[in-house]
Amino acid sequence: MKKYNKLVRDKIPDIMGALGKTFNTRTLGDREYVESLRQKLQEESAEYLKTDNDQDALMELADMLEVIHALAYTHHATFEELEHIRQHKKRERGAFLNRTYLMDVEDEKNA
Repeated sequence: MKKYNKLVRDKIPDIMGALGKTFNTRTLGDREYVESLRQKLQEESAEYLKTDNDQDALMELADMLEVIHALAYTHHATFEELEHIRQHKKRERGAFLNRTYLMDVEDEKNA
């Protein structure tokens, strides 16, 4: 039996069952769930970084977004609340669309 020991999407057991697969699952406790979501975000981020075309990149970004939705829920927030925070920060500090790369800042104490 191949070992996975990782968080999977909710419908994966149904899909495996429909394929006649034998498998074992368990429900994670709160701490394990958050830790598994964090690991999943790292996993999906690494997969995104390996992509070499737009279609694969978007698929991995969608996976990351699903994990972010779940993480927001673990922090007692809806995705809409998270989006509100994102929009507020965008209004106050901007986005990343201008491609601005900060190279250095002179230290006022040494000026």
